[in-house]
Amino acid sequence: MEYLAELQAKGERAKQAARQLANLGTDVKNRALYKMAEALETEKEAILAANAIDLAAGKAKGLSKALIDRLLLNETRIAGMAEGLRQIAQLPDPVGEVIWGTRRPNGLEIRRVRVPLGVIGIIYEARPNVTVDAAGLCLKAGNAVILRGGSEAINSNLCISRIIATAAVQAGVPENAIQLIETTDRQAVNAMLKMNRYLDVIIPRGGAGLIKTVVENSTVPVIETGTGVCHTYVDASADLAMAQAIAINAKVSRPGVCNAMETLLVHRAVAQEFLPPLLDKLIEAGVEIRGCEETMKLHPAVKPATEADWAEEYLDLILAVRVVANIDEALDHIARYGTHHSEAIVTKDYNNARRFQQEVDAAAVYVNASTRFTDGFEFGFGAEIGISTQKLHARGPMGLSELTSIKYVINGNGQIR
Repeated sequence: MEYLAELQAKGERAKQAARQLANLGTDVKNRALYKMAEALETEKEAILAANAIDLAAGKAKGLSKALIDRLLLNETRIAGMAEGLRQIAQLPDPVGEVIWGTRRPNGLEIRRVRVPLGVIGIIYEARPNVTVDAAGLCLKAGNAVILRGGSEAINSNLCISRIIATAAVQAGVPENAIQLIETTDRQAVNAMLKMNRYLDVIIPRGGAGLIKTVVENSTVPVIETGTGVCHTYVDASADLAMAQAIAINAKVSRPGVCNAMETLLVHRAVAQEFLPPLLDKLIEAGVEIRGCEETMKLHPAVKPATEADWAEEYLDLILAVRVVANIDEALDHIARYGTHHSEAIVTKDYNNARRFQQEVDAAAVYVNASTRFTDGFEFGFGAEIGISTQKLHARGPMGLSELTSIKYVINGNGQIR
């Protein structure tokens, strides 16, 4: 159990670093973020070489195309990771922000201010870009971070974490503010879930299995990032050309991410006109269609959908399609099978748009736009730590403010009670 010694050592070092980070000036943190971004671009060949090893191993293991896409790094994605760090540097520092204040009748001055959470544990799967996003956001919010990526990305994560941690220290950030658990032993995750002494919060990023394991077994507080069974509902009054573009983007642009559409709901009044040409284009793009009986009648390539399909997060080029009688049926379907992540309606009907946004219980609810925009970068947060589908503390794309807590600062002049 060598991993236990590794975890304990990293936990102790992170706790020490967190005390210094909490009082680190904004200028130092921003300088570190810019230096980290520069280092990623300077060292891109080393990152690509490490990623190539992971990709070869993943293909040999038979990872799906969606997982390979999550694992893949190229110059464009490295540039995007660097740009995310620069955007974080340009955002206001949340630490020390006064979010409320009052003066009591007895003269006490009470302020509620933002403070770092402390030490954050991030457990994630095949996306090495999370290493950068998590480290950058945690640093700007004054937190130390312990990262535990998936074994399929171990070489990429080792390389990236070394590069950005070194750059951060060179800019004045305490040693061990950014640490990666280097063992690929799965038992290390279970041990990490019990690190109450060192971790203030754990954030899982990944599939339903990982999130379920963390939520059910962690004795450390968890911010739950949920699975994304995201729906697009095409209403009777929808602009069908717009609806087609939105549906194709939501499913095809990057099917392996949590904000991709997994189920398409179509009002019966427009199904016969809308679905056949849309399904042609989706099938041409490589999408497998699983549909209800009415959908099957509209296209010969549609396979029958099972009950399990309506609740499935495919993360792949597979789409469930259902024809519904009206908006009530669409809302009922989303309430039953949705995961409170991102839901969209395409409509010209103001009342239906307003009703959809009011009644759908999700972190992000769209009118006439793709669910693919549920993303910290797209929302202007720089990057994100994940998409929270819970309702306590944080919901939706988690940026800097969601990585802080509060404390009350009280000034008096001798008051006693």
